[in-house]
Amino acid sequence: MHTAVNLWPLVGVAVIMIGFALRINPMLVVVGATVVTGVLASMPLIAILTQIGTGFVKTRNLPLIIILPLAVIGLLERYGLREQAQNWISKVRAATAGRLLICYLAVRELSAALGLVSLGGHAQMVRPLIAPMAEGAAVNRHGPLSDELRNRVRAFAAATDNVGLFFGEDIFVAFGGIMLMHTLLTEMKIDVSPVAIAFWGLPTALAAFLIHAVRLYRLDGYLARAVSPSQPTTRAAARHSTPVTTTPSESKGH
Repeated sequence: MHTAVNLWPLVGVAVIMIGFALRINPMLVVVGATVVTGVLASMPLIAILTQIGTGFVKTRNLPLIIILPLAVIGLLERYGLREQAQNWISKVRAATAGRLLICYLAVRELSAALGLVSLGGHAQMVRPLIAPMAEGAAVNRHGPLSDELRNRVRAFAAATDNVGLFFGEDIFVAFGGIMLMHTLLTEMKIDVSPVAIAFWGLPTALAAFLIHAVRLYRLDGYLARAVSPSQPTTRAAARHSTPVTTTPSESKGH
């Protein structure tokens, strides 16, 4: 005997999609979707409010974990963290945007494979450090960049973090995706260990590293071709050029 399934609570998903599409306050959207889902699921109003309160109490410390690091990073940026990162990388003559991002890709993927997923990230690593350093290396190598080229370097920096994290964490044994696959395979009477699942993530992670490393290597060539020939090729050339000075007697003679 089949029992009817009430699909009306799924309207809450539509509420979230519409609210985000209209750029309404996310807090109001989530609360509204919760109320709509509860009402359509025939839950009493007191039970709905109880669930909202319980969820708030369980996650009330979560904003501190997110906001405090962002506040510290914002304070460091205000006092010149990005500028110092650009100045430091400009002193390394062999550094290019592609080489720097390849190094970060290796570090990000290896750290994610060890479970250190919080070591990097867009907010705490890419925006304040990696992207400015990549821009500084590109400017030092190719000269001033247009806004389009700067945005391209920033996009590659963000993509590098994504690729390293996504494929690196698949090697970590305690990763949630691996545990989920292990649970599903166990329910299907397939005996496989989480270590074996993580091991077979190595070829994919290695292939992702090589493919993205080639893209980063080609980024340097793209920047070299895109920069106007009239611009200086390096900052070093401008830094070492000596201005021509004239003495008062020479200026009088002319």
